[in-house]
Amino acid sequence: MKALVTKMRFWLTAVLCCSFAITNAQITKTNTHKPETELHPEIFWDIKAYSPDAELLQVVAIAQDGKIYDVKAIQYAEDSSLLDVKVLSNGERLPVKLILNKKEDLFPLNGIDKAGNLISIKALTEDGKRLDVRGVRRIGNTIAIRAIGPNGSQYSLLAMAPDGMVNTIKGLKMASQNLEMVINGIEVFAHVKAMCDIEPN
Repeated sequence: MKALVTKMRFWLTAVLCCSFAITNAQITKTNTHKPETELHPEIFWDIKAYSPDAELLQVVAIAQDGKIYDVKAIQYAEDSSLLDVKVLSNGERLPVKLILNKKEDLFPLNGIDKAGNLISIKALTEDGKRLDVRGVRRIGNTIAIRAIGPNGSQYSLLAMAPDGMVNTIKGLKMASQNLEMVINGIEVFAHVKAMCDIEPN
């Protein structure tokens, strides 16, 4: 009788251990295929020039060979308060900066390619005119950016999300001196971001 009880205890223990091992293996297998975090999909915001009379102009990049490329603000995460602005050129994302201009107080807005060539950023009117886009006024560490019309009128630059949200395109200074950085031989005055506009300038 004692031998029978011992034998039953042995088989019961074996069954319990086997069940635990199977359950643990199933949990481990499930967790192996479950991502720890889900990446936020990239969202591309259109860049527009906005006039006081509510006219919206397309903003594009024009290379030295005349080719036209998109300019977009890119949202990488759920937070959209500060977005990068890039030229989308042949599968590449080129930086957009305010360029240091030692001759005047206006700072041209340009893309910069890997060879150090400047890519013009222009606002296009309905009749085909190409308006220069420049940093026009500094307030603290931000710079107002405007498209300049032929009669001196100014168009604010906006980033517009697919869902209708709007940020303002501004220059952003991090360094105290005029020279912010050098990219591919080009002297940069300020970074360019699409910012949540708490205090418009």
